[in-house]
Amino acid sequence: MPELPEVHTTATQLNSLIKNKVFSGTWSNYSSPHYKGKKIVKDDKYFKEFTKNILGEKVTSVDRRGKNVLINLSSGNTILVHLKMTGHLLVGKYNFNKKEGVWAANEEGPLQDPFNQYIRFVFMFSDGTCLVMSDMRKFGKITLLQSEEDIRRELGELGDEPLEKDFTFKIFNEKLNLKPNWSIKKTIMDQGLFVGVGNIYSDEAMWLTKIHPNSITSSLSPEIRKILFKNIKVVLKKGIEFGGDSMQDYRRPDGTPGKFQMRHNVYQRKGEGCKDVKCNGVIERIVVGGRSSHFCNKCQKLIS
Repeated sequence: MPELPEVHTTATQLNSLIKNKVFSGTWSNYSSPHYKGKKIVKDDKYFKEFTKNILGEKVTSVDRRGKNVLINLSSGNTILVHLKMTGHLLVGKYNFNKKEGVWAANEEGPLQDPFNQYIRFVFMFSDGTCLVMSDMRKFGKITLLQSEEDIRRELGELGDEPLEKDFTFKIFNEKLNLKPNWSIKKTIMDQGLFVGVGNIYSDEAMWLTKIHPNSITSSLSPEIRKILFKNIKVVLKKGIEFGGDSMQDYRRPDGTPGKFQMRHNVYQRKGEGCKDVKCNGVIERIVVGGRSSHFCNKCQKLIS
């Protein structure tokens, strides 16, 4: 699932690529009877209402909240896009092949990457360019926030942002104490506590802190908690610096992959040696809270 650095990178690039563009149309093959009556574009009726409400609207800015991309409109409404597991947003010139019923980029370059070919939703702009959602597994979510109720429904239960200036160790510590009997991996990945700390970055932060992912949250000393607090910020900032992680599906809005996967210390390195020069351990993989987790079997201590 795309994590905070990926969504941060997406929002930042989109802000420069689509700001001041005007919506002229939409296209979707997200339609599913399973979502009938839901306020997302996978419901046919809502899709028509959604399109009517954004036509002629200008993009004023693009932000993010947790793993949600927020496209702000001149009307004051906001398009919310949740990338889910395999979704990513792309910007460029596209053509529709009526015979095959698919959209394809009509320019050479990174938009031709095979991971960019699963186009499920298209926003057309008046200048002839498009914003498209490539989403192999079709889990992505698109809706329109038009009221305070909509905002509360979609964003109200999200936790604190680790990279915000007002996110202090005191807040971090208090949040950890809400889940004393959980594993630390599961705790820091809980989006109701902290937003955007997903699988990759949690593994990397715990390796830097030298703690086993199954360590019990209540057993971590104040000193270890402070180190973990710092390292979560470190890995998220590095993720943003390197444009996100493209180990799997994620691509940036210009179609290019991020580069954080080249900086992994533990994630997806099962069987390889620990990168700590003082350690001769080996990276192992286990499942924690239903998620794949990678750690060094020597330098990451189990605290329980």
